[in-house]
Amino acid sequence: MVLTPTFVFVKKLTATQIKNSLTRLPEWRRCGASIARTFQFPTFPAAIQFVNRVARLAEAAGHHPDIDIRWNKVALTLTTHDAGGLTRRDFALARQLDSAAR
Repeated sequence: MVLTPTFVFVKKLTATQIKNSLTRLPEWRRCGASIARTFQFPTFPAAIQFVNRVARLAEAAGHHPDIDIRWNKVALTLTTHDAGGLTRRDFALARQLDSAAR
């Protein structure tokens, strides 16, 4: 038996919905059809531990950010590619990632 992934289409947010969602995530910024944030940690191992938490959360959500690691800084970018822009999934995962950084 071959299992195929089930995709649920998620509707793209309007500009107003994006603006309102960003007010609840003050450290994230809009970059076109994405939102992004850079997290800073005291050491490289602490940054990698955070990336491992990001991986677990993203895998559980079935929604994976772009990740850039530079010594003690981790830059994350979120967008919903299959919707062609930002959706509620991006903001839900961003909230989880903010919590994971604490």
